[in-house]
Amino acid sequence: MVGLSVGHAVAHMLATQGLCGTLRLADFDTLEVSNLNRVPATVFDLGVNKATVAARRIAELDPYLPVEVNTSGLSAAAMDAFLDGLDILVEECDSLDMKVGVRLAARARHIPVLMATSDRGLVDIERFDMDPSRPILHGLLGDIDLDELSGLSNREKLPYILRLFDIQGLSTRSAASLVEIEQTLATWPQLASEVSLGATAVCEAVRRIGLNEPLASGRVRIDVGQALDRVAEPAPHDESSPSGADCAMAAEPPESAAHLIVAAAANRAPSAANNQPWHIETDPNSVTIELSTEHVATLDVDYRASAVAVGAAWFNARVAAAKHGVLGPADIAGHGHRLSAVVKLADGGDPNLARLYEPMWLRETNRHRGAAVALEDGVAASLEAVAAAEGARLQLLTGADKIADVASIFAASDRVRYLTQHMHAEMLSEIRWPTTDSMESGIDMRSLEMDRWELTGFNIARRPDVIRKLAEWEAGAGLGNYTRARICASSGFGVVSIQGDTLADYARGGSAMEAVWITAQHLGLAVQPLAPVFLYARNDDELRGLSPDFAAHLGSLQERLRALTHTRADESHVLLFRFSHAPKTSVRSLRRSLGTVSAAAMTGSG
Repeated sequence: MVGLSVGHAVAHMLATQGLCGTLRLADFDTLEVSNLNRVPATVFDLGVNKATVAARRIAELDPYLPVEVNTSGLSAAAMDAFLDGLDILVEECDSLDMKVGVRLAARARHIPVLMATSDRGLVDIERFDMDPSRPILHGLLGDIDLDELSGLSNREKLPYILRLFDIQGLSTRSAASLVEIEQTLATWPQLASEVSLGATAVCEAVRRIGLNEPLASGRVRIDVGQALDRVAEPAPHDESSPSGADCAMAAEPPESAAHLIVAAAANRAPSAANNQPWHIETDPNSVTIELSTEHVATLDVDYRASAVAVGAAWFNARVAAAKHGVLGPADIAGHGHRLSAVVKLADGGDPNLARLYEPMWLRETNRHRGAAVALEDGVAASLEAVAAAEGARLQLLTGADKIADVASIFAASDRVRYLTQHMHAEMLSEIRWPTTDSMESGIDMRSLEMDRWELTGFNIARRPDVIRKLAEWEAGAGLGNYTRARICASSGFGVVSIQGDTLADYARGGSAMEAVWITAQHLGLAVQPLAPVFLYARNDDELRGLSPDFAAHLGSLQERLRALTHTRADESHVLLFRFSHAPKTSVRSLRRSLGTVSAAAMTGSG
């Protein structure tokens, strides 16, 4: 640090932030009363060398930080010793000769030089460590010789100074003050606020150089005055959520032909990120739900999540058909990535399915945090029974310790999803904002039921630059707090599993999943489906496809979850639920229109 008037603030801030292992200070001058408008010293320091004043103040802050003090100032003879071993030089001296001399010496040693001026936040950066051939002071002084410069009078140096500091870029007050020097002003005016601003910028530059972060040579202005000239009222932020009445969907479609009601019920099924990965075709004799590959996300490994959604739609169709007395044979068939679920419409019914008709239309995702009230007697048995009726198994976990273990697994999974760039981008693309987006697919932002603190955190975590930095730091544990808090507030945690691993198996599991969900909500529980990143990955290659950097970690989390839920080797996880007692949802998700229903069906003809 050369020059400890303006440099005092820089040196102290470097020490405060812990940005250096050693500080070397040089200044021949002593502190005067006129310096106190920008140097944070006291009248007790008057007459003391400026470098000594700065060193004392730093020692009071950190007595263990090595601080070397040169009170004689720099000369050509002392230059080598002062620069030897330096990583960065900060130059804040008044002498033009010294500005040139220290840069020539620093350039010869490949030492970067930083400087801040006390006008409009001008910061000067010369990366001689990256380009030792670049001209000093960005070539603004031309090919001036140091010996020639030293022989010039102050008046003769003025054109060089004005060229160096860009007279047209000076603030109005500073430019006008030049006229008053040696008239009403003794010297160039410097204010503590500008000096502190410059110190802030220099410290950030030091940090970037030290951490090898991008920082080019050049100049930049951080003009607070100009920024304050642009003060404007903030844009209004609408945090209101519409009432349930505003957003509620009809419990069931208006009176229509039975096959159209069955198709509408299928279309109301849940799907990952509400992407509705199906084509629904119908005529008076059947409803067919086919897997669509148009809306595939990374987490939908090999279309398994889509198959689960097709199975849920198939269950809804059977419920509606049973209610209207037209439930005929129903089947799921698949080969490779082709999957279709069919409900034949003929005279027939099923009272167990029919009784779920109204609850089926009311089924929703409830992401309120809720409360961990113990499940009533008989709830577990009822949910296990409906899963078994669809050929699946429900494993229900209760107890604070087990649920906390589940929460830690999901929080770690969420962290991976945030920190993996393509999954982070996909996650954000799934969110719908009511004022700007179509709401017929994706997740309505309001349905996340975030409080103000959670919403603030989410808005921070939306920023790709923040996520990249957290990944670089190997940090971000708090990214899983939203899910962790909700799982820990659960009355119980359910895992639906199915034997087999084909798409048809996952579809049958999806049917069981929907049966459990509808029944649980009908029993008074708030239900939130949960899918960790690794849910549909079945081997190491698929885990690497999700997140190459975190594949091993995801595999470990997957093993922990399977062990915790006592999942057998021949079983596949279909979906997981948290059950709680919570308020009614703020809004229900919408669906795309049945655009794939055939024209023949819409006219009622065969």
